[in-house]
Amino acid sequence: MSRPFATIDDDGTPLKVVVVGAGAMGRAWLGAVEASPLVELRGIVDLDLAAAHASAAAIGKPDLPVGTGTAQLASDVGAQAVVNVTVPAAHHPVTTEALFAGLPVLGEKPVASTVAQGLSLAAAAEATGQLFMVSQSRRYNRNLFAAKAMAGGVGRLGIVSADFFKAPRFGGFRDQMDHPLLLDMAIHQFDMARFLLDGDPVSVFCEEYNPPWSWYRGDAAAVASFEMSGGQRFVFNGSWCSPGQETSWNAAWRLGGEHGTVLWDGENQPTAETSLMGEASGSTGTGLPVDGGAFALSSVADPGIEVHGSLREFASALRTGAAPMGQVHDNILSLAMVEAAIESAATGQRVSIDALLQRSYDQAILDEKRPDVAAVLASWATVGAFTAAALRPAHQPIH
Repeated sequence: MSRPFATIDDDGTPLKVVVVGAGAMGRAWLGAVEASPLVELRGIVDLDLAAAHASAAAIGKPDLPVGTGTAQLASDVGAQAVVNVTVPAAHHPVTTEALFAGLPVLGEKPVASTVAQGLSLAAAAEATGQLFMVSQSRRYNRNLFAAKAMAGGVGRLGIVSADFFKAPRFGGFRDQMDHPLLLDMAIHQFDMARFLLDGDPVSVFCEEYNPPWSWYRGDAAAVASFEMSGGQRFVFNGSWCSPGQETSWNAAWRLGGEHGTVLWDGENQPTAETSLMGEASGSTGTGLPVDGGAFALSSVADPGIEVHGSLREFASALRTGAAPMGQVHDNILSLAMVEAAIESAATGQRVSIDALLQRSYDQAILDEKRPDVAAVLASWATVGAFTAAALRPAHQPIH
């Protein structure tokens, strides 16, 4: 079931927001906020005030208010919501502060540094009645929506794969991470697979490795096989040190169904082929036309483009009360896929997602410092709300 949250009456003016985090991603989000007619930037929060001033100047607003405290600056400038673009380690404290200041939050992925912290934030959202939405920006791609719609025309899906091969030379912290591919990138494809299948992860077996030419200290390649709640298998095969013939950042996808297959290169319109030749308009009647049937991208919902799309849905959700993609309870399961894959690679064993969630829930109970959040967490033990099936809220399709 979806979790209700407080809405903000639409008075005809843009939603007033502050952006927390003035780094590279913060500047990208500032550009999205400035480009949107649905929101109005009121201030920038960062522990480094010089960085905050520099970001304000970079968007042509050198006099924009800045500060080091989220709740304080939001109060000072009359902000109604927060966009949290801090580093993952700061996601939990910054989001908690904002929620308890009565401010809904749109946060960058991952939801938090750990699943346990993500569960704490889900409980904080319930305790405060505020929306906390995580921006999984790569869901917001019209061709991804088209691939999902076309998959409805190839019968029951059973096999989904994503090939991801890139060779970025970032330098800095990523080169020194223990699990650079799984921790920093694969969550996008894991989350996209959940969207394509409308399903939850059940278990995973994963192997990490590092090709001999890798410039990363940690393993920069992995193969992960997930069992999903509909019985399907999702296989991720990826590398961050594979130059030449590189895939899209969205990966290259194959969706295998009972009567055919959908292919998507991660950038262009997907294509499909089915064994059900001769059906009316080349369609099985359950999805978009395939095998030469007229395909109109205009018939597919337009989710917007990456962070611009997630910002649009966040603003719309606050006005209408419609649960968005990425509501915290749902998004925890995408981070759980990452943690479970890392655990599987370390142990050489298939890892149960529900078992990982149970351990994370127990840890969240132990770690929680706020009595009101702890009370919400404790209430879940009665209804089993920390299992995969119960965590996932229903959401409305984007129109």
